Formats: sequence, C-alpha cells, structure tokens
Amino acid sequence: MVKVAIAQNHRIELAVREALRHLDLTGIIRGKIVAVKPNETWASRKDLTAITQADTLRAVLQYLKELKPKQLIVSGGAGAAETDEIFRISGMMQVLKDEGAEFFDHNRPPFKEIALTYAPDKDVDGPQKSVMINPRVLEYETLISLAQLKVHSTATVTLCLKNIAMSFPAADYYGHPRYSQKHAHHFFKDMHSFIAAMAKRFPAQLGIIAGHPAMIGTGPIGGHTFETGLVIASRDPVAADTVGARLLGFTSRGVRHLSEAHALGAGETDTKAMQFPIMTVDEAFAAFTHAAYGKRLSIEHV
Repeated sequence: MVKVAIAQNHRIELAVREALRHLDLTGIIRGKIVAVKPNETWASRKDLTAITQADTLRAVLQYLKELKPKQLIVSGGAGAAETDEIFRISGMMQVLKDEGAEFFDHNRPPFKEIALTYAPDKDVDGPQKSVMINPRVLEYETLISLAQLKVHSTATVTLCLKNIAMSFPAADYYGHPRYSQKHAHHFFKDMHSFIAAMAKRFPAQLGIIAGHPAMIGTGPIGGHTFETGLVIASRDPVAADTVGARLLGFTSRGVRHLSEAHALGAGETDTKAMQFPIMTVDEAFAAFTHAAYGKRLSIEHV
C-alpha cells in the first residue's frame, strides 16, 4: 500500500520531521542528486502567504542533509516574477546559504524540447504536445515537490503536481508571466490534462504539502490564509495530492488532473489503497476544518 504520512504540530519543523521519518527515504536520498522544488509563484515583501515559507524549506533541507545526498539543490522557476527575487524577499535564499544547498533557476536557458504523453481518452497530442525546459532538470535523480495546501481558481487545487507542472516550462522562453506568450503555448487550454502529462514525464519521487499557511476561498494568491500545522508527505505525490485535495473538500474525481495522472499510471488516488501511519484522513480533515472554519467537520459529509 502507498504510505501517506500526515503530521500536525504548531512548530512546522517538528511536523515536517514527524511526517518524513515515517517514510523510507534513504534509498532515494543517500548518494543522489536531490532537487527540492518549493512553491515560489509570487510574493511581495508585504505578502508571503502564497509561497513556501522559509522555515518549512529549512526543516526539509535539514532532514534531507541527515540522509547524506550527493548534491542538494533547490530548483525554482517562478511564473509571475523573477525566481531569485522571490527567494530573497521570502528568506528562502538565506536558508539555502545557511544550509549549504545550491540555488538553481530552471527558468533560464539553455532550453530543450521534451515530448509529453496524455491520458488514453485524450487527443494524441493533448493541449501541448511538448514543452521547453532547462535540461538540467533531467539530471535530478530525486525530485521533491514541496507544495502549499491551497485552492486554485483554474486547477482546483495547487499541490505537488501543479507545483512542478507549471514551473518547469521555462519562463525565460515562454514569458514572465507565462501567459504573456513570448513563445506560443497552450498550457491554459486544458490545464488539468497538461498537469497530468507533466506529472507522468517529470515525476517527483517525494511529495510534501505544508499547510503553513493553507489557503482557501481564492487562489493561488490572495485567498484566505490560516495556520494548520499540517504536513502531508508521501513517496507518491499523486497520493499526497489526493489527500491534500480531500482536506480542501475535493475527491480525486473532483480534481481532474489527479484522475488523469492516475490513468497515466503516475500514482494512486484511492485512499483505501493508502496507509496512514500517523493521522488518518478523517482526523486531518477535522483538524483542517477546525483551523479554517472553527468547526471540526467529518469527511463523510464532503
């Protein structure tokens, strides 16, 4: 069964450590070229709520360092801003310096064209038959998606899969923001199918979702944010996203890119096929809804 560890602690570093220690990570970290991809979509000095928090990133890097990777990289590619600026104003750049991790902006050239494969019931080429990326991302032996627990106005949720899918397409090629179409693309024609295809082609080996803070109402920026202390982690990012979506109020059938990723063989969406060594989905949902709405709701009523 797929293991999904859900931990909660008001100190996010303890929640991260508790979730990760329940997963067997040595084989995918020790001696490997490991890249962590945080959420760095957009931020300002007055509003950092839409992105990975510096203390979350620090906790993840510190845990990974204990497992002795060959190389530890934090790979960023902001779509609506310059990546290095987001890292600086958020404090993530200082974390990299403190922890000895390398910063890499995969928005920059050179570029390489990579073909994509879509779910069987889609047109053979899907909405976007290929994508231009910085080829260094192909060198990562272990890719970790470090996402925020948020809703998204177009993709329904923006968790581990979207964190990779809408960042790897190089913004220096497609434009800042990417919808500016410096070079033509169709990412937004069918974002769900595009995210699923990207999850198949660029699979993460570990998904981590932090509700520090979580965001509801609107997203990916500008929504209602609040602290949950929750961390979801799994070596199957599709499974992690399925649980994250459940906390936000959606089944995998309600988030089409999760259903399509499952159809492509990218991961598990059936919670009955998952093992929960710490908190159950029901317990996490009650904790999440208490933080969001002041009332502990039951997953049965979602």
